[in-house]
Amino acid sequence: MITEDNTYDPVTGGHLKDWGHRPGQHFPALLARANEMRAEGFGLVRIRQELEGETPLAPVTMAPHAPGEITFHENIDAVRPDEEDNVAKVRETMTALMQTPTLEVGAIMPDACPAGPVGTIPVGGIAAARNAIHPGMHSADICCSVMITDLGDADPKAVLDAAQSVTHFGPGGRPQGKRFTTSLKLLDAFRENPFLNTPKSIRMAQEHMGTQGDGNHFLFVGRSRKSGRTAIVTHHGSRGPGAVLYKHGMYVAEKFRKELSPETAKQNAWIPTDTEEGRDYLDALQLIRKWTKANHNAIHQATVEAARVGDVGARFWNEHNFVFKRDDLYYHGKGATPAWSDYAADATGLTLIPLNMSEPVLVVRGKDADHGLGFSPHGAGRNNSRSEHKRRMGSVTPDQMLQAETEGLDIRFHAGGVDASELPSSYKSADSVVAQIKSYDLAEIEDYIDPYGCIMAGDVPPFWMNMKKGRR
Repeated sequence: MITEDNTYDPVTGGHLKDWGHRPGQHFPALLARANEMRAEGFGLVRIRQELEGETPLAPVTMAPHAPGEITFHENIDAVRPDEEDNVAKVRETMTALMQTPTLEVGAIMPDACPAGPVGTIPVGGIAAARNAIHPGMHSADICCSVMITDLGDADPKAVLDAAQSVTHFGPGGRPQGKRFTTSLKLLDAFRENPFLNTPKSIRMAQEHMGTQGDGNHFLFVGRSRKSGRTAIVTHHGSRGPGAVLYKHGMYVAEKFRKELSPETAKQNAWIPTDTEEGRDYLDALQLIRKWTKANHNAIHQATVEAARVGDVGARFWNEHNFVFKRDDLYYHGKGATPAWSDYAADATGLTLIPLNMSEPVLVVRGKDADHGLGFSPHGAGRNNSRSEHKRRMGSVTPDQMLQAETEGLDIRFHAGGVDASELPSSYKSADSVVAQIKSYDLAEIEDYIDPYGCIMAGDVPPFWMNMKKGRR
């Protein structure tokens, strides 16, 4: 077809894929060759025939690395039986993970703990891949992140009260009439991305703005030990939009896995970054990052306005379930925080490490240590599962445990009862994690935000249980 300006419609990547070509490093040159022929007046049938003789159509498969062939750095100590068992399991899963053929190096942080079947990247794990994005290595909670705002001399209780009046914890989103504004420009960008342009993604981007979810997500209020000023800290990820992107990403990655490396574990499937799908997925991740940051900002600003805070200081944030490109590698941080100063355009050099609800939030400056692959911990981590922690409680009730472990603090569960699996005893020793941050020289602690109180979702049924009830 010739357009009005007497030029031919170009050959696109879609044409090449329809003809059986698998996107890869050869794709740009192949596309350029096709359009040279198109400009010379050749038809699509002739171009297709010509290209069939120029490049192989079958993908080259990649065999997993041999066990132990690719190493990983350890930045973790075990001094108690539970910790020894935890570290052994983390080593086992990392050893299996590093067999993934795209990976070149890995590391584990002091807060590391297993997060799925053997071979799944653990919380507190970092895996550096070449030409690959592994959706399973940033998890469904894409861009889980932490933001802090300096609120000057504001009364902590007034701030916590205000925050509880504006935030939203628990499953689902906000009903019509109570929603926060979502940027129309950002929604338009969602619509332009094939991974995000679905009715569900667009709807959730609007419904979930101003929400924090459940599990270990929180809103924390405390005081800076250095300045005495009040601060608010939020912890949550990309909610529904991120979960939808993850599901779509895993679907596409699985298609590549079957062609490129069928021996690789399904949870470690990947999307090659030199493909159209890879470029679109990378763009989608950045859009989800923008949405998540806007969500944090919305909750902080609504709290500032509800508490009538007049002296608002600095605000910054950092993510810990994401993918970061550095040089030629893609670093997947699962519960690990980038510690180099320019990992993103909005990086400040400072990052946050929450420990548990009764301990300070650390304000740190990363050391960009080689043995940490440039990362620092994201929190305290767990030595055993939520269910195991509850089993070990015996006859002690969640309310009794809350009172014993958080005396003097204002702890609120916004959407349910006391969640024992989020109490301090369910996490690793905060003192031990801090000591390991120092001993492995992963970050310099610049301030401690001592707790006044926090809000969490509480013990609420998983969203899928409510879905089952709705079907009856």
